[in-house]
Amino acid sequence: MAEHTQGAATSAPLGEGAGGRVQIFSHLGVARAADPGIYARRTRTKTCKTMSKSDFGLIGLAVMGQNLVLNVESRGFQVSVYNRTTAVTEEFVAAHPDKKLVAAKSLEEFVGSLATPRKIMIMVKAGGPVDAVIESLIPLLDADDIIIDGGNSLYTDTERRDAWLAGKNLRFIGAGVSGGEEGARKGPSIMPGGPASTWDVMKPIFESIAAVVDGEPCVTHIGPGGAGHYVKMIHNGIEYGDMQLICEAYNIFKAAGFSADELATVFTDWNNGDLESYLIQITSKIFAQKDPETGKALVDMILDTAGQKGTGKWTIMNAVENTVVISTINAAVEARILSSMKDQRVDASTQLQGPKAEISADKAALVKKVHDALFASKIVSYAQGLDLIATMGAEKSWGLDLAKIAAIWRGGCIIRARFLNHITESYRTNPELSNLMLAPYFKDLLNQFQQNWREVIATATLAGIPVPAFSASLGYYDSYRSAVLPANLLQAQRDFFGAHTYERIDKPRGEFFHTDWPEVID
Repeated sequence: MAEHTQGAATSAPLGEGAGGRVQIFSHLGVARAADPGIYARRTRTKTCKTMSKSDFGLIGLAVMGQNLVLNVESRGFQVSVYNRTTAVTEEFVAAHPDKKLVAAKSLEEFVGSLATPRKIMIMVKAGGPVDAVIESLIPLLDADDIIIDGGNSLYTDTERRDAWLAGKNLRFIGAGVSGGEEGARKGPSIMPGGPASTWDVMKPIFESIAAVVDGEPCVTHIGPGGAGHYVKMIHNGIEYGDMQLICEAYNIFKAAGFSADELATVFTDWNNGDLESYLIQITSKIFAQKDPETGKALVDMILDTAGQKGTGKWTIMNAVENTVVISTINAAVEARILSSMKDQRVDASTQLQGPKAEISADKAALVKKVHDALFASKIVSYAQGLDLIATMGAEKSWGLDLAKIAAIWRGGCIIRARFLNHITESYRTNPELSNLMLAPYFKDLLNQFQQNWREVIATATLAGIPVPAFSASLGYYDSYRSAVLPANLLQAQRDFFGAHTYERIDKPRGEFFHTDWPEVID
């Protein structure tokens, strides 16, 4: 659920759902709904006193939480729900009178309505609100009850909470959930971490609500501790890269004179081919959407400033800590930051010179070239993200299975794409694959696409069109395939000013040398 549940620790209050709250009513316990029939339905609202114990409970009834509840209930489970604002809880249950839902007005009532071991999912903003909910629950729970954090929590917070709750004989799962509001209702991709024994308890519910691809549910036990939330964090980083690459393709097409309707056709065609993905699909729908106020393409009426809520930044920080290159994701995060500097950019546009952002090219030929550049760059973005996952998994001894991770990303989640089938197969065939770019399928594609990739970046650069993620992806590709890089000069510089030593090409690796360089300061 990229950009729906993460946020600052001081954001939404306890029990208000992640991703923005539903309507808040002025009097607790009274739902002031536009539909007068809701008061009549209120008499049918299920309470803990009139129903058997529930199989599952959820705290935090924003849209994400509501949709997950309806998904779980639709699989045959009775669900108890609680939101800090009682009216929200009651209105939600009253709006679904035929569902097996139980409204709780207090945490005590909520906990008492659940069958043991209790299974409680928290859907509130990451940070302080999660800790606050857990702290309120602890005195009410029994040994071996299970708390699940379904938001975009930082994995180190998840590890801290896991240790905290284990010390109180309670079980904890940090579960990354991707798919947005629609995925939550129809079937998301779920990335749970924690003890394998706790996964075994939750497996029937998680597998029943997850998306399914080729008969396989898009959920698997990722690993212990914070592994689930960590993998979700990197998933979101890859998502950042994917979205920025699509935006750069759009910018090139716009400079070549493509209308929004033409772009809708291009992206629809791409989605019917090897670029098929959720993000390509929704992009085609975005270009087709008209603004009801002006009749123009809605995308052209949206201000060019993009938001972000943290997981991209966390991914970059973790990559630096693990000395793993994720240049595509880094470029995507920086592009969002630059987009937010709207006033500064407008001012600079009147002072800094460059070519006019126009491209003269055969449209059909340009579509083919941009397709190749986009596909190649996407491969690099995934290669970098998966490399970071593998590195961190080894560092933490999590036992991560990249084939299983890629498999559960094939459906339900925001980055689901046709080529994830090939990523899954690549790691199933060779679990020790050092880099996705070296898998036979992707190696062949990169060799095939690299010339058009270069031409697209050159064309954009000569026209003054920023393509930071395209460029970063190609730079990574060229650096990775280079047997010799200019780092020999860099190491000489380091030895010159700091006596950091260097290795020699004519001596065995591991032997280090220092030169007495000439003095340059008088």
